[in-house]
Amino acid sequence: MRNLLFVVFAACAMHATAQTYPQRPVRLVVAVAAGGSTDVMARLVGAKLGERIGQQVVIDNRPGGSSIIGADIVAKAQPDGHTLLMASGSFGTVSSLFKKLPFDIEKDFAAACLIATSPYVLVVQPPLPIKSVSDLVSYAKANPGKLNYAGSTPGSLQRLAGELLKRTAGFDMTYVPYKGTGALMPDLLGGRLHVAIDNVLILTPYIRNNTLRGIGVTSSKRSVLFPELPTLAETGVPGFHAVGWFGVFATGRTQQPLIDNLNVALNAVMKEPDVRERLIAQGAEPLGGPPDDARKYLANEIAKWGKVIRDAGIKVE
Repeated sequence: MRNLLFVVFAACAMHATAQTYPQRPVRLVVAVAAGGSTDVMARLVGAKLGERIGQQVVIDNRPGGSSIIGADIVAKAQPDGHTLLMASGSFGTVSSLFKKLPFDIEKDFAAACLIATSPYVLVVQPPLPIKSVSDLVSYAKANPGKLNYAGSTPGSLQRLAGELLKRTAGFDMTYVPYKGTGALMPDLLGGRLHVAIDNVLILTPYIRNNTLRGIGVTSSKRSVLFPELPTLAETGVPGFHAVGWFGVFATGRTQQPLIDNLNVALNAVMKEPDVRERLIAQGAEPLGGPPDDARKYLANEIAKWGKVIRDAGIKVE
Protein backbone atom coordinates (compact mmCIF):
# COMPACT_ATOMS: atom_id res chain seq x y z
CA MET A 1 0.00 0.00 0.00
CA ARG A 2 2.84 2.36 0.91
CA ASN A 3 4.57 1.70 -2.44
CA LEU A 4 1.33 2.37 -4.30
CA LEU A 5 0.89 5.70 -2.50
CA PHE A 6 4.46 6.66 -3.37
CA VAL A 7 3.87 5.91 -7.06
CA VAL A 8 0.65 7.94 -7.06
CA PHE A 9 2.36 10.84 -5.27
CA ALA A 10 5.30 10.80 -7.69
CA ALA A 11 2.98 10.74 -10.70
CA CYS A 12 1.01 13.70 -9.34
CA ALA A 13 4.21 15.63 -8.69
CA MET A 14 5.45 15.00 -12.23
CA HIS A 15 2.11 16.11 -13.66
CA ALA A 16 2.12 19.28 -11.55
CA THR A 17 5.66 20.15 -12.63
CA ALA A 18 4.79 19.68 -16.28
CA GLN A 19 1.67 21.83 -15.91
CA THR A 20 3.62 24.75 -14.39
CA TYR A 21 6.55 24.62 -16.83
CA PRO A 22 8.30 26.90 -17.50
CA GLN A 23 8.68 28.91 -14.30
CA ARG A 24 11.46 31.20 -15.58
CA PRO A 25 13.28 32.05 -18.83
CA VAL A 26 14.53 29.03 -20.75
CA ARG A 27 18.16 28.81 -21.81
CA LEU A 28 18.76 27.41 -25.29
CA VAL A 29 22.43 26.51 -25.61
CA VAL A 30 24.04 26.69 -29.05
CA ALA A 31 27.39 24.91 -29.08
CA VAL A 32 28.79 27.03 -31.93
CA ALA A 33 29.52 30.71 -32.45
CA ALA A 34 26.83 33.19 -33.41
CA GLY A 35 26.03 33.59 -37.09
CA GLY A 36 26.16 30.03 -38.36
CA SER A 37 23.23 27.91 -39.50
CA THR A 38 22.73 26.33 -36.05
CA ASP A 39 22.65 29.74 -34.41
CA VAL A 40 20.18 31.06 -36.99
CA MET A 41 17.97 28.03 -36.43
CA ALA A 42 18.10 28.47 -32.65
CA ARG A 43 17.14 32.13 -32.80
CA LEU A 44 14.23 31.49 -35.13
CA VAL A 45 12.85 28.56 -33.14
CA GLY A 46 13.71 30.11 -29.77
CA ALA A 47 11.77 33.30 -30.42
CA LYS A 48 8.68 31.39 -31.52
CA LEU A 49 8.98 28.88 -28.67
CA GLY A 50 9.09 31.74 -26.18
CA GLU A 51 5.79 33.03 -27.52
CA ARG A 52 4.27 29.57 -27.12
CA ILE A 53 5.41 28.87 -23.57
CA GLY A 54 5.05 32.40 -22.20
CA GLN A 55 8.68 32.78 -21.16
CA GLN A 56 11.70 34.27 -22.87
CA VAL A 57 14.04 31.78 -24.55
CA VAL A 58 17.58 33.07 -24.14
CA ILE A 59 20.13 31.97 -26.74
CA ASP A 60 23.45 31.07 -25.12
CA ASN A 61 26.30 30.57 -27.60
CA ARG A 62 29.02 28.34 -26.15
CA PRO A 63 31.43 27.45 -28.98
CA GLY A 64 34.53 25.33 -28.64
CA GLY A 65 35.73 21.78 -28.32
CA SER A 66 33.91 20.56 -31.43
CA SER A 67 30.58 21.44 -29.79
CA ILE A 68 31.47 19.45 -26.66
CA ILE A 69 31.63 22.49 -24.36
CA GLY A 70 28.08 23.62 -25.08
CA ALA A 71 26.65 20.11 -24.96
CA ASP A 72 28.32 19.46 -21.60
CA ILE A 73 26.56 22.48 -20.10
CA VAL A 74 23.21 20.92 -20.94
CA ALA A 75 24.28 17.44 -19.84
CA LYS A 76 25.12 18.75 -16.36
CA ALA A 77 22.14 21.11 -15.97
CA GLN A 78 19.20 20.49 -13.68
CA PRO A 79 16.68 18.17 -15.40
CA ASP A 80 13.85 20.68 -15.20
CA GLY A 81 13.54 21.69 -18.86
CA HIS A 82 14.96 25.17 -18.35
CA THR A 83 18.27 24.36 -20.09
CA LEU A 84 18.01 23.00 -23.63
CA LEU A 85 20.42 22.24 -26.47
CA MET A 86 19.97 23.10 -30.13
CA ALA A 87 21.87 20.10 -31.44
CA SER A 88 23.21 19.81 -34.98
CA GLY A 89 24.88 17.13 -37.07
CA SER A 90 28.12 17.13 -35.07
CA PHE A 91 26.15 15.84 -32.07
CA GLY A 92 25.89 12.50 -33.83
CA THR A 93 29.63 12.17 -34.46
CA VAL A 94 31.43 13.27 -31.28
CA SER A 95 31.16 9.91 -29.53
CA SER A 96 33.01 8.26 -32.43
CA LEU A 97 35.53 11.06 -33.01
CA PHE A 98 36.71 11.41 -29.42
CA LYS A 99 37.89 8.69 -27.08
CA LYS A 100 36.73 10.48 -23.95
CA LEU A 101 33.71 12.70 -23.50
CA PRO A 102 32.51 14.43 -20.33
CA PHE A 103 29.02 13.06 -20.95
CA ASP A 104 27.15 10.01 -22.22
CA ILE A 105 24.95 11.00 -25.17
CA GLU A 106 22.45 8.21 -24.56
CA LYS A 107 22.07 8.85 -20.81
CA ASP A 108 22.70 12.56 -20.35
CA PHE A 109 20.33 13.95 -22.99
CA ALA A 110 16.61 13.58 -23.59
CA ALA A 111 15.28 14.09 -27.11
CA ALA A 112 12.53 16.70 -27.38
CA CYS A 113 11.93 17.30 -31.08
CA LEU A 114 13.53 17.18 -34.51
CA ILE A 115 13.52 20.62 -36.10
CA ALA A 116 14.81 20.37 -39.67
CA THR A 117 17.30 18.83 -42.06
CA SER A 118 19.45 20.71 -44.53
CA PRO A 119 21.15 19.14 -47.56
CA TYR A 120 24.68 19.67 -48.73
CA VAL A 121 25.64 20.31 -52.31
CA LEU A 122 28.60 18.83 -54.17
CA VAL A 123 30.47 21.43 -56.22
CA VAL A 124 33.49 21.36 -58.53
CA GLN A 125 35.67 23.94 -60.23
CA PRO A 126 34.13 24.90 -63.62
CA PRO A 127 37.40 24.41 -65.57
CA LEU A 128 37.36 20.70 -64.70
CA PRO A 129 35.68 18.41 -67.26
CA ILE A 130 33.20 17.30 -64.61
CA LYS A 131 29.51 17.97 -65.09
CA SER A 132 28.00 15.12 -63.10
CA VAL A 133 28.77 12.74 -60.26
CA SER A 134 29.55 9.98 -62.75
CA ASP A 135 32.01 12.36 -64.44
CA LEU A 136 33.64 12.97 -61.06
CA VAL A 137 34.04 9.26 -60.38
CA SER A 138 35.43 8.58 -63.87
CA TYR A 139 37.84 11.53 -63.73
CA ALA A 140 39.12 10.59 -60.26
CA LYS A 141 39.73 6.99 -61.35
CA ALA A 142 41.51 8.09 -64.53
CA ASN A 143 43.63 10.67 -62.65
CA PRO A 144 44.59 9.07 -59.32
CA GLY A 145 45.93 11.51 -56.76
CA LYS A 146 45.00 14.59 -58.77
CA LEU A 147 41.74 15.69 -57.12
CA ASN A 148 41.44 17.20 -53.66
CA TYR A 149 38.35 18.21 -51.74
CA ALA A 150 37.27 19.98 -48.58
CA GLY A 151 34.21 19.82 -46.40
CA SER A 152 34.48 22.24 -43.47
CA THR A 153 36.42 20.96 -40.44
CA PRO A 154 38.05 17.48 -40.19
CA GLY A 155 35.29 15.96 -38.08
CA SER A 156 32.34 17.71 -39.70
CA LEU A 157 29.47 15.98 -41.46
CA GLN A 158 30.55 17.71 -44.67
CA ARG A 159 33.93 15.98 -44.51
CA LEU A 160 32.33 12.68 -43.51
CA ALA A 161 29.90 12.98 -46.42
CA GLY A 162 32.94 13.14 -48.71
CA GLU A 163 34.37 10.00 -47.14
CA LEU A 164 31.04 8.21 -47.51
CA LEU A 165 30.84 9.27 -51.16
CA LYS A 166 34.34 7.99 -51.92
CA ARG A 167 33.75 4.65 -50.26
CA THR A 168 30.29 4.14 -51.72
CA ALA A 169 31.27 5.09 -55.29
CA GLY A 170 34.70 3.46 -55.16
CA PHE A 171 37.07 6.32 -55.99
CA ASP A 172 39.56 8.50 -54.16
CA MET A 173 40.39 12.17 -53.70
CA THR A 174 42.53 13.85 -51.07
CA TYR A 175 40.90 15.63 -48.15
CA VAL A 176 42.35 19.05 -47.27
CA PRO A 177 41.55 20.15 -43.70
CA TYR A 178 40.27 23.63 -42.87
CA LYS A 179 38.94 25.32 -39.75
CA GLY A 180 35.53 25.84 -41.29
CA THR A 181 33.64 26.87 -44.39
CA GLY A 182 34.83 30.46 -44.22
CA ALA A 183 38.45 29.32 -44.20
CA LEU A 184 38.15 27.05 -47.23
CA MET A 185 36.19 29.40 -49.51
CA PRO A 186 39.21 31.48 -50.72
CA ASP A 187 41.03 28.33 -51.87
CA LEU A 188 37.89 26.90 -53.42
CA LEU A 189 37.09 30.08 -55.33
CA GLY A 190 40.75 30.53 -56.25
CA GLY A 191 41.00 27.11 -57.84
CA ARG A 192 43.39 25.57 -55.32
CA LEU A 193 40.60 23.22 -54.24
CA HIS A 194 38.90 21.09 -56.86
CA VAL A 195 35.83 19.73 -55.06
CA ALA A 196 33.81 20.71 -52.00
CA ILE A 197 30.76 19.56 -50.08
CA ASP A 198 28.98 22.14 -47.96
CA ASN A 199 25.68 23.69 -46.99
CA VAL A 200 23.45 24.37 -49.97
CA LEU A 201 22.54 27.86 -48.74
CA ILE A 202 26.18 28.91 -48.37
CA LEU A 203 27.15 27.74 -51.85
CA THR A 204 24.02 28.96 -53.65
CA PRO A 205 25.39 32.40 -54.73
CA TYR A 206 28.50 30.84 -56.25
CA ILE A 207 26.52 28.25 -58.15
CA ARG A 208 24.09 30.89 -59.40
CA ASN A 209 26.86 33.08 -60.84
CA ASN A 210 28.75 30.07 -62.27
CA THR A 211 31.79 30.57 -60.04
CA LEU A 212 31.28 26.97 -58.94
CA ARG A 213 29.49 24.11 -60.67
CA GLY A 214 26.93 22.20 -58.64
CA ILE A 215 26.69 18.54 -59.68
CA GLY A 216 24.44 17.01 -57.01
CA VAL A 217 22.79 17.29 -53.63
CA THR A 218 23.35 14.88 -50.77
CA SER A 219 19.75 14.52 -49.57
CA SER A 220 17.27 11.83 -50.55
CA LYS A 221 15.10 14.45 -52.27
CA ARG A 222 16.10 17.29 -54.56
CA SER A 223 16.63 20.68 -52.95
CA VAL A 224 13.97 23.35 -53.37
CA LEU A 225 16.80 25.79 -54.06
CA PHE A 226 18.15 23.67 -56.90
CA PRO A 227 15.40 21.42 -58.26
CA GLU A 228 17.49 20.99 -61.42
CA LEU A 229 20.33 19.32 -59.48
CA PRO A 230 19.92 15.56 -59.07
CA THR A 231 20.52 13.77 -55.80
CA LEU A 232 23.66 11.68 -55.55
CA ALA A 233 21.40 8.63 -55.28
CA GLU A 234 19.98 9.51 -58.70
CA THR A 235 23.41 9.79 -60.27
CA GLY A 236 25.02 6.46 -59.61
CA VAL A 237 25.45 6.38 -55.82
CA PRO A 238 22.44 4.30 -54.69
CA GLY A 239 21.07 5.02 -51.23
CA PHE A 240 23.39 7.94 -50.57
CA HIS A 241 22.05 10.25 -47.87
CA ALA A 242 24.01 12.78 -45.83
CA VAL A 243 22.38 15.93 -44.50
CA GLY A 244 22.83 18.47 -41.79
CA TRP A 245 20.16 18.30 -39.12
CA PHE A 246 18.89 20.20 -36.11
CA GLY A 247 17.03 19.06 -33.00
CA VAL A 248 16.21 20.22 -29.51
CA PHE A 249 17.41 18.11 -26.59
CA ALA A 250 16.89 18.50 -22.85
CA THR A 251 19.02 17.28 -19.98
CA GLY A 252 18.84 13.58 -19.28
CA ARG A 253 16.41 12.46 -16.57
CA THR A 254 14.00 15.24 -17.51
CA GLN A 255 10.47 14.10 -16.67
CA GLN A 256 8.60 12.67 -19.65
CA PRO A 257 5.44 14.79 -19.12
CA LEU A 258 7.63 17.88 -19.31
CA ILE A 259 9.33 16.59 -22.47
CA ASP A 260 5.91 15.90 -23.97
CA ASN A 261 4.73 19.45 -23.21
CA LEU A 262 7.88 20.85 -24.76
CA ASN A 263 7.40 18.65 -27.79
CA VAL A 264 3.86 19.90 -28.29
CA ALA A 265 5.08 23.51 -28.20
CA LEU A 266 7.93 22.82 -30.63
CA ASN A 267 5.64 21.01 -33.05
CA ALA A 268 3.31 23.99 -32.98
CA VAL A 269 6.27 26.25 -33.80
CA MET A 270 7.26 24.03 -36.74
CA LYS A 271 3.74 24.29 -38.17
CA GLU A 272 3.71 28.09 -38.21
CA PRO A 273 3.63 29.25 -41.86
CA ASP A 274 6.30 31.94 -41.47
CA VAL A 275 8.68 29.50 -39.77
CA ARG A 276 8.22 26.94 -42.53
CA GLU A 277 8.63 29.60 -45.23
CA ARG A 278 11.88 30.88 -43.72
CA LEU A 279 13.33 27.39 -43.38
CA ILE A 280 12.36 26.37 -46.91
CA ALA A 281 13.86 29.61 -48.26
CA GLN A 282 17.14 28.51 -46.67
CA GLY A 283 16.96 25.12 -48.35
CA ALA A 284 15.97 23.31 -45.16
CA GLU A 285 13.17 20.80 -44.70
CA PRO A 286 11.00 21.53 -41.62
CA LEU A 287 10.30 18.44 -39.54
CA GLY A 288 8.76 18.09 -36.09
CA GLY A 289 7.28 14.85 -34.79
CA PRO A 290 7.32 12.97 -31.45
CA PRO A 291 10.37 12.85 -29.15
CA ASP A 292 11.02 9.25 -30.17
CA ASP A 293 11.66 10.34 -33.75
CA ALA A 294 14.49 12.59 -32.56
CA ARG A 295 15.90 9.85 -30.35
CA LYS A 296 15.91 7.30 -33.17
CA TYR A 297 17.35 9.80 -35.64
CA LEU A 298 20.28 10.53 -33.33
CA ALA A 299 20.89 6.82 -32.74
CA ASN A 300 20.96 6.17 -36.50
CA GLU A 301 23.36 9.07 -37.06
CA ILE A 302 25.72 7.80 -34.36
CA ALA A 303 25.77 4.31 -35.89
CA LYS A 304 26.07 5.49 -39.50
CA TRP A 305 28.86 8.01 -39.03
CA GLY A 306 30.62 5.88 -36.45
CA LYS A 307 31.22 3.26 -39.15
CA VAL A 308 32.48 5.87 -41.62
CA ILE A 309 34.83 7.31 -39.00
CA ARG A 310 36.21 3.89 -38.07
CA ASP A 311 36.59 2.73 -41.68
CA ALA A 312 38.39 5.94 -42.67
CA GLY A 313 40.52 6.00 -39.52
CA ILE A 314 39.49 9.59 -38.78
CA LYS A 315 40.75 11.06 -35.53
CA VAL A 316 40.29 14.53 -34.09
CA GLU A 317 42.72 15.76 -31.48
